[in-house]
Amino acid sequence: MELAVLGLSADEERVYEALVAQPGSTVAALADHLGVPAGPLPRILTSLVAKHLVTRSGRPPRYLAAPPDIAIHQLVQQRERELSAARAKVHSLSEIHRSANRTSPELVIEQLTDRETIAAAVEHLESEARHQVRVFDTPPYYESPGGQGAARNTQAQIARHQNDGVVHRVIYSQDALTWPEKLETDILPAVRGGELARTRRSLPLKLIIRDDQDALIPFDLSRSGLQVAYLVRRSPLFTALEALFEGEWAQAVPLDAIAGDTRQDEETRSLLAMMMAGLTDTAIAHANGWSTRTAFRRIQALMTELGASTRFQAGCLAERRGWL
Repeated sequence: MELAVLGLSADEERVYEALVAQPGSTVAALADHLGVPAGPLPRILTSLVAKHLVTRSGRPPRYLAAPPDIAIHQLVQQRERELSAARAKVHSLSEIHRSANRTSPELVIEQLTDRETIAAAVEHLESEARHQVRVFDTPPYYESPGGQGAARNTQAQIARHQNDGVVHRVIYSQDALTWPEKLETDILPAVRGGELARTRRSLPLKLIIRDDQDALIPFDLSRSGLQVAYLVRRSPLFTALEALFEGEWAQAVPLDAIAGDTRQDEETRSLLAMMMAGLTDTAIAHANGWSTRTAFRRIQALMTELGASTRFQAGCLAERRGWL
């Protein structure tokens, strides 16, 4: 039994195990059982008594091991409390470290190298924004689309918009639109909540910009997900990132109108969104878990219902009918 992780020395562990097997032993009997000199045992036993692993009674003193299921569980709980306090201290020191770095004007770029730090930086940019948040949204994702974490982020974004007037302008890559569950569970709810959304066939990088203050560029360096990000503060580089976003925004196709549709079912709204974004039949099929033939058939059925001969015309007719 390895109890060193719970704060016991090798000698304490050995003596405790002996008392479990030989309850009520005296120092002499314990020394005989272990085959060791009796001299060091009183000190070890006193330590075990202080840790509530052993009780002492009678003259000469006899020692009894506390029940392992109770005593060891108490040690585990104590170690868990110590670890929890250590984690809280690390978090506190990390916040102080980040705040100190943010106030250093000479530190234009800060490298973030673990998931928790990156997630905290994203949360900081979102929660501290006063006017707007600008985003390049493209896979891979730190929070799985459709998951509880992504849903919480969307609800927090909607609340910031409705309560504080913070504008979210997001450009989605086509890979984002076809990512399983992303459109239906993340993008459309956010747009209905006030997000200004557009799409581009591809995006040069992932990006979050807070007001005119700072930006975060996450990178995927392994198959396990986001591992490295760069926090960029106001500088010529930050200005270049702003210009990059605005240039892509000007060329992106709006998705906002899709969210206003309440007269069509979710599948039709999603299909219209993908068609207007310029996705191919194969991409639409992949996003919905259909075969390419099924995607083609449903697109054709929608176009027939609208009386359209092209996808562009389908969008115009859908808008005229009040679907968009």
